[in-house]
Amino acid sequence: MSTPTTYSIGELAREFDITTRSIRFYEDQGLLTPSRQGQTRLYTNKDRVRLKLILRGKRLGFSLAETKNLFDLYDMENSSVRQLHTVLELIDDKKLSLRQQLEDIKVLLVELGNLEERCRDELAELQHAPAPSKVIQEKL
Repeated sequence: MSTPTTYSIGELAREFDITTRSIRFYEDQGLLTPSRQGQTRLYTNKDRVRLKLILRGKRLGFSLAETKNLFDLYDMENSSVRQLHTVLELIDDKKLSLRQQLEDIKVLLVELGNLEERCRDELAELQHAPAPSKVIQEKL
């Protein structure tokens, strides 16, 4: 019988270009469950896959709580049907949120453009107007 492949915290940190502190944080959050050999953490391929999913989820905007919920669903049920439905709900929520953010950004860009135009117009007027000291001298 072959020994399952294990990874050290340093190996996983290098592979995924993250800190060992991040990995320990995910462990503290209940997302990873390495075994211990003395003080050394031993991560299985399951932990490695979960770490990859955690990082992908973060990139997609999922919270660690949402990711943990998905992991818990998968651990409770051998079927992934409920998990897939949950992922689809999360995707819908994320897309809705991103669309709203996109609309908010578009509005902000228009407002910034208007403000920029007003500032440039006022600056142009000020630069073309005679200096205050010259106006005073001309009036004297």
